[in-house]
Amino acid sequence: MESITRLISIDRGSPVPLYFQVAQQLQQLIESGTLAPGTRLENEIALAEKFGLSRPTMRQAMQYLVDKGLLARKRGVGTQVVNNRVRRQVELTSLFEDLRRDGRHPRTEVLSLSTVPAAGTVAAALDLEPGTPTVALRRLRYADDEPMAVLQNHLPAGLLPLAEDDLTRYGLYELLKRAGVPLCTARQNIGARRATAAEARLLDEGRSGTLLTMERTVLGDAGRPVEFGSHLYRASRYSFEMTLSAH
Repeated sequence: MESITRLISIDRGSPVPLYFQVAQQLQQLIESGTLAPGTRLENEIALAEKFGLSRPTMRQAMQYLVDKGLLARKRGVGTQVVNNRVRRQVELTSLFEDLRRDGRHPRTEVLSLSTVPAAGTVAAALDLEPGTPTVALRRLRYADDEPMAVLQNHLPAGLLPLAEDDLTRYGLYELLKRAGVPLCTARQNIGARRATAAEARLLDEGRSGTLLTMERTVLGDAGRPVEFGSHLYRASRYSFEMTLSAH
């Protein structure tokens, strides 16, 4: 691939800020595949010299793309192009299914799997009396070996047998369907918040990075709740998409 300095042109007479001109053209090169995932870029000092820009201007352009999840700074490696962020339609599918459908390679690390009594939000979401046994599981989901989300789920105990090995090989919804548990509708809330220090370490995010939150209660036959999920997604790598129509 030819040098990116030959692929990017800067118009110093334009009202568009110089950093944004560079960032926008770099973004186009990444999204078109001209700069493939894993491509290493020169450091900011070298790029600033080649473009004839100040170092702060070049740093601002690079930071813009880091914030959008298109570049990543890695100690000992430098700045690299990363995989495009996962864009997920808001529908009743699992992250595992969505990643596989998009040609990504999902991998799951089971952080915990236990039986716990229902309480508070979980009891209310699953329509259970407090103290009723539930199966609680917490997983770290990867896409192409990059941490993407922390998934925490609760199910009524006895709904289906769950083994750690199955949870590393299949998505939870696939296991529910295989067990004959219908997934009919869902109630869902989406929000955002800052990551805690522990969550940032787990997801390889910067300190106080932004996380998307999703709480979903899946309903089966006769509107009976069969699963409650409380999930965290890296906002730099992940987004939800919705299609709206006028009536």
